[in-house]
Amino acid sequence: MSAADRAGRGAVSRPPSFRSGELRDPKLAAALRTLEITVRRRLDGVLHGDHLGLIPGPGSEPGDAREYQPGDDVRQMDWSVTARTTHPHVRQSVADRELETWLVVDLSASLDFGTAGCEKRDLAVAASAAITHLTGGGGNRIGAVVATGATTTRIPARGGRVHSQSMLRTIATTPSAADGVRGDLRDAVEALRRPERRRGLAVVISDFLGPIDWERSLRAISARHDVLAVEVLDPRDLELPDVGDVVLHDPESGRTREFAATPRLRADFARAAEAHRDDVEKALRRCGAPRLTLRTDGDWIADVVRFVTARRHTIGSGFTNTARAGSR
Repeated sequence: MSAADRAGRGAVSRPPSFRSGELRDPKLAAALRTLEITVRRRLDGVLHGDHLGLIPGPGSEPGDAREYQPGDDVRQMDWSVTARTTHPHVRQSVADRELETWLVVDLSASLDFGTAGCEKRDLAVAASAAITHLTGGGGNRIGAVVATGATTTRIPARGGRVHSQSMLRTIATTPSAADGVRGDLRDAVEALRRPERRRGLAVVISDFLGPIDWERSLRAISARHDVLAVEVLDPRDLELPDVGDVVLHDPESGRTREFAATPRLRADFARAAEAHRDDVEKALRRCGAPRLTLRTDGDWIADVVRFVTARRHTIGSGFTNTARAGSR
């Protein structure tokens, strides 16, 4: 049985509710503790403590040699092994010993929404906790840029469990923007470009429902860093319910409209939503960013496990220790 299959067994994992940033102690501490326990038990239980890196990529330290394959960087040729075996070999690299990870957490008003097991904001906090756990250990550091459209909070990158817990608390308690305040994912991504940072991992967590005006900034970041996109969605982002009249409220514009959810309107809405997601996927692909999708009606931990497992199998055994290299 695969790790992904084991992750899907039993009760579906729902992240605890953080009530749009308004939850306070002692409920806040309890919710964060529940989240931490869930992440540790579910991820460690199926990945056996070897989290294999969210973005396994080339680093600066030499690793094992393997046979050359079309598309390999010829600068990585291992000539001694090639001469000894009479077959072309390349020397694989492992990541630098200390990984610096930066989260861009979009907490704009559109994430204060959920019609299934939780709000999208809760998923964003949960995703932040999972990334923190997967990239932690050793001398690895993590920081965050948290943006609501009204405010942008920068949390410096540091290591250690105390810092990680403090960062997650800050993310979870970030107040929601007022109704009518638009999010600005481009500005949040742009905040990572200055000052220039050492090569590392940048993770953008958002519903990506706004304009795709962040691509240029993200491409600039991807020229220096590995990039991962975590998309958080609710079923109603993708299709309207078949319930007759519906009231739609856009929290980022403050506008509310009532519609009759006719079959034609529902089909048009679903088509437009699918087209936008396709455009987002294409933009992320141009940025070299794989996309992990988490849904409010899904098992988010199982989805994380499936993603990490698929990345491991796709990239191969030669680039498998980026995120946890610092803990070895």
